[in-house]
Amino acid sequence: MARPKPATFDKQKTVAENRRARFDYYIEDKFEAGIALQGTEVKALRAGEASIAESYAEVRDGQVWLVNANIPEFSHGNRFNHEPRRPRKLLLHTREIEKLFGAVERKGMTLVPLSVYFNSTGRAKVELALAKGKQAHDKRQTIKDRDWKRDKARLLRESR
Repeated sequence: MARPKPATFDKQKTVAENRRARFDYYIEDKFEAGIALQGTEVKALRAGEASIAESYAEVRDGQVWLVNANIPEFSHGNRFNHEPRRPRKLLLHTREIEKLFGAVERKGMTLVPLSVYFNSTGRAKVELALAKGKQAHDKRQTIKDRDWKRDKARLLRESR
């Protein structure tokens, strides 16, 4: 029997974060996925160098792949260095992959990476979100709500 998963992900060191994703998409569900990396990629991540701002994930041949994530070459990697934007395999359970594939195919949702981090055991993980895209008017409403929350907090602070 599988061990129950914790309610929140155990993020010890966040390497890269996609802050734009929460503005552009409605986040429906989150998954924690392992990521298959080469040696120099791990070293570059530990140095804190990565970007997932323009990346996405896709289900191909029963596997999930992280596409267009940029992990720059390691400075001391010489000829064993990796390709910075190569597709990287994400490690998920078969049941999770089937759920993601069904949502992407039927509901027209997107797989968006929210962050890359190291957990408490030192493993590199990707926080993957099943998301639905926002329209322009939805984004304007998000901006209005954010500004109102900021103004409300300012007013409450000043009234004290």
